[in-house]
Amino acid sequence: MLQADRLAYTYPGADRHYELSFSASPGEVTAVSGQSGAGKSTLLDLVAGFLMPTSGSLTLDGRDLLPLPPEQRPVSILFQTETLFDHLTAARNVALGLPQHTPANDARGQVEAALTEVGLAGMGPQRAATLSGGEKQRAALARTLLRNRPVLLLDEPFSALDDETRGTVRELVRQLTVQHGWTTILVSHHVDDIEALAARRYQLHDGRLALVP
Repeated sequence: MLQADRLAYTYPGADRHYELSFSASPGEVTAVSGQSGAGKSTLLDLVAGFLMPTSGSLTLDGRDLLPLPPEQRPVSILFQTETLFDHLTAARNVALGLPQHTPANDARGQVEAALTEVGLAGMGPQRAATLSGGEKQRAALARTLLRNRPVLLLDEPFSALDDETRGTVRELVRQLTVQHGWTTILVSHHVDDIEALAARRYQLHDGRLALVP
């Protein structure tokens, strides 16, 4: 379980002070809602290590995460817009999730398996620039699979997709979360996304989190 206890942060020169406490379980999506500017991305940045709290604790199954720099935290992030390199193929983009020095034959097999799992079988040779928005987010999910990290942070990852694609990619995220036992945290102000995915929901307001019954 991922647990935060009174993670405190104040931006320099800002009035609002954050003190965030929450818990999130493996195999489930925990959603955080709130108005624009409420601090949803701040929460993700604290979990990912991009911001350091002034006090509080953050643990995963009892392990203290705060001393770890971002690159060593067991965390992957899927952003609102995919973070692919358009000049590379889908396969090359997905392969960026593999550890360095993975043997070439092993890498090809793992990339193909990941692409198949997210519904992009046979699309590895296509340049990322030619993929649709939904296909790009699927490729980003395939890269997440290969990173094999137990915590997945979702920063409004469906916002740029049309309604049909949004529902399909959303369901894929839910299935992968259950199948791989990820501890997934979704921040969103879209009610449909939260209702479709969340097993647990928090409301962020005035720098505090409240569990929604």
